Amino acid sequence: MEMLRRMMASAAMLALLTGATCAKEITFGSQENENSNVYKGMVAFQEKLNELSGGDLTAKLFPSSQLGDFKAMVAMMQAGELDMATTGYPDMSYVIPELALVGAPYVVTDFPALEKIVAGPWGQKMEAKFEEQGVKVIDLWYLGTRQTTANKPIESIDDLKGLRMRTPNVPFLIAYAEGVGATPAPVAFAEVYLALQTNQVDAQENPLPTIEAMKFYEVQKAIALTNHFIASQAIQISLKTWEDLSEQERGWITEAAKAGGDVTDAANFKAEEDLITKFKDQGLTITEPDLAPFKAAMKGYYDKLEEQFGKGSIAEVTAE
Repeated sequence: MEMLRRMMASAAMLALLTGATCAKEITFGSQENENSNVYKGMVAFQEKLNELSGGDLTAKLFPSSQLGDFKAMVAMMQAGELDMATTGYPDMSYVIPELALVGAPYVVTDFPALEKIVAGPWGQKMEAKFEEQGVKVIDLWYLGTRQTTANKPIESIDDLKGLRMRTPNVPFLIAYAEGVGATPAPVAFAEVYLALQTNQVDAQENPLPTIEAMKFYEVQKAIALTNHFIASQAIQISLKTWEDLSEQERGWITEAAKAGGDVTDAANFKAEEDLITKFKDQGLTITEPDLAPFKAAMKGYYDKLEEQFGKGSIAEVTAE
């Protein structure tokens, strides 16, 4: 009997050691901070992955630009130094130029339309280009519809003329600022609050949930509902990591990413419904300027894109 107990104890210890050896950890980075709905989705991903795998595959989260900006994280994924990251889907236009077409202001009408584009013929072409860059998109999460904040009320496009507008360092959002008559001022995401607070910039544009999470409403007087861009987060995985995973592990990660997306999407849609009231209560002026002049102001940028990618290239993005 004593011998049996010893054998069972040895077997249990071996199982523990084997489990420890076989367990894998996925590193997952984002620019979004711990207050964001994207981070809530990352936590849901982490929890679902642990549940599905029984602890054999876990995730370690690095929010708040802990690993650098999205370009730094993409470089880390390409080198196999980071497993996963969130980036804006068309923000990857710095290595996949054609993504500027889907990023062009007012080309995409809403998030379901963006999901349809990514799943459709044009999106499949882009999927191959992502993989050429050493990364794979496994899901798309809704970040929100980008709106414009400023240090004065924006009743019309004319009110933006001459303002220094912070944009990410991506061509299509710089083009938005230029098109509406502002002066684009690329500032690192983590530094935007201070730039607004110190009047280094007069305005910025981001989705309402991001404006709340980053507390930009504390250092701006007004929000104009310009609806110029449907923001998303592409959940990307290093191709090196993906190729090293078993089919079962790939399935776990894909399912966990969908679970994270459900959390993020629902939270951001709900936030957009609620935040207008909150911002008004905070003393901000909310305006809904006529968007026809905003859309017309993008024509010059559309023409440049079609010169670069061919006549009809923008229409191809939305073709079914």
